[in-house]
Amino acid sequence: MKKIYFAITALLLLSLNSCTHQINKAVSADAGSRLQLYEVSRDADAKILKGFISRSLIQNDTSFGWFNKNYALGQADAAAVTAFQQKAASFQVVVFGGTWCHDTQNLLPVFYRLVDKSGYPESSITLIGVDRAKTSLQNLHHVFHITNVPTFIILKDGKEAGRVVEYGKYGQIDKELGEIVNSLP
Repeated sequence: MKKIYFAITALLLLSLNSCTHQINKAVSADAGSRLQLYEVSRDADAKILKGFISRSLIQNDTSFGWFNKNYALGQADAAAVTAFQQKAASFQVVVFGGTWCHDTQNLLPVFYRLVDKSGYPESSITLIGVDRAKTSLQNLHHVFHITNVPTFIILKDGKEAGRVVEYGKYGQIDKELGEIVNSLP
């Protein structure tokens, strides 16, 4: 039963993702809306986005200047780019991150450099913001067993094929994600 719930949740996430940005705009514009995809809060140190968010929401908000700054650093791993290009149609990615989290601030731009270099479709990415307690809206942090952020999860046919948590095994998340994708049938 748990596997079925996980698969249904994963498919729901992916289907919601393609229209998340437009819905986020509408929800933000209509404070009385009952549908809530993300919420915004602040603490002494950071602006925190919790729930279904998008790259453009982060990239275009001056509170998150770290994204563009860190995106400009480094290059995407060539083997990972090739893996993402060759198998793009066969997998999806779910990313949990915290806009307050220094690891997310360093690694989310690395992930999107890989996405851009490979041409991987953003419609196949679901980005979920968590608060400092690492909780998300709709309790998705429980469904995906999130303990640390960022967490990058590769899904194949709605099932987890692999994940990279924080800096991964050897500090090159793009390379490690490429290895997971390359191992997919």
